[in-house]
Amino acid sequence: MTQINSALLVMDLQNAIAGHLGDKQALFPYKIALEAARNHNIPVIFVRVAFREGYPEISPMNRMFARAAQYGGMTVNDETTQIHPELAPQPGEPIVTKKRVSAFAGSDLEMILRAKGINQLILSGISTSGVVLSTLTEAADKDYQLTVLSDACFDPDPEVHRVLLEKVFTKRADVVTVDAWVDTLV
Repeated sequence: MTQINSALLVMDLQNAIAGHLGDKQALFPYKIALEAARNHNIPVIFVRVAFREGYPEISPMNRMFARAAQYGGMTVNDETTQIHPELAPQPGEPIVTKKRVSAFAGSDLEMILRAKGINQLILSGISTSGVVLSTLTEAADKDYQLTVLSDACFDPDPEVHRVLLEKVFTKRADVVTVDAWVDTLV
């Protein structure tokens, strides 16, 4: 029987994107998940989207990211791409930089997961219809066991968020609240 080794992915909780949450109270579920993972020695991996100066990774054909290249910002050293200070990584917690929507796209995430023997991912992030959906789909195709923390995901469209959590994600992952996940760790 295969041993289950989990990691918590905290995706796109960077300054430019976390601002979509509104108030600091919205960060509470992410903080609880981080604290629980750290207290139970579950590796935490932060994922952000950022680009090199001059945006060599962005094609003008890419509808989502071409605006970043056109208007600036979102570079690896830009304040907008740094992890939100309320959720600051601790020493030894990697920050993976991706180049597209999925946490795997253009990043070294899979290399880190293999090196640590991780075969189960606990997903959290902004947005449900963006990084969470794309990462879940790719991770399921790569045979990872998946859990989605429903209240540690956010989407600007509440109906899209609901449909993904209740109808789409449940076909490939366990969908639970942060509290329910924490209860399984005790």
